[in-house]
Amino acid sequence: MSATVPPSTPNDVWVVIPAQNEAASIAEVVRRAKLYAEQVVVVDDASTDDTAALARAAGATVLPLVIPLDAWCATQTGLRFARAAGAQYVVTLDADGQHPPECIPELVEPVRAGRAEVVIGSDPARVSEYRHFAWRYLRALTGLGVQDLTSGFRAYGPRALEVLVRPEASSLNYQDVGVLMMLREAGLTKLEVPVKMGPRLVGASHVFSSWLKVMRYMFESSIIGLARRRARA
Repeated sequence: MSATVPPSTPNDVWVVIPAQNEAASIAEVVRRAKLYAEQVVVVDDASTDDTAALARAAGATVLPLVIPLDAWCATQTGLRFARAAGAQYVVTLDADGQHPPECIPELVEPVRAGRAEVVIGSDPARVSEYRHFAWRYLRALTGLGVQDLTSGFRAYGPRALEVLVRPEASSLNYQDVGVLMMLREAGLTKLEVPVKMGPRLVGASHVFSSWLKVMRYMFESSIIGLARRRARA
């Protein structure tokens, strides 16, 4: 069986990967992502393991955070860095191996073609019925028409980057409800592209690893959703 040959590396696509204690998977994720991007940036969210060293050895530019923030603030740090360096298109993906880097061209193409300014890699079937219940609630609360509400596998074009690097986006705790509502308020078009995601290579979700974290996520997402919905009214 012949190996799949990746396309020539686009010179205007950057990949941003927030990572915290993902030493088991980060090197493989970086190596695969580098086949489809000019630059891979790993934002190390104050990891206590070898995440930063392994990412750097695999060829990524590593931005180390001195104190742990969260996945969204780490992502925004990478977006700001990429935009300041002149990146036109930025794809964000997780460090745990769930998001297939091979699908990066599929996410970027609609943005490049002008059919959308934000493209979300969508795989709703990957999550439990409990997560679907939470999504239905948040969709009803916010009016967001996104099926895979928590997917961090996204492609952003220049206008989306301009919105997401603003100071007011720094107060968001998660990359789903608040970010998506902010993009909607800016009048940006979005599109979901079906992708097949895999399980984490090791460990558990940082957001959904306990009922306490789930309750915090639902509470904070509800407050953000209500606040931004009222501001829009």
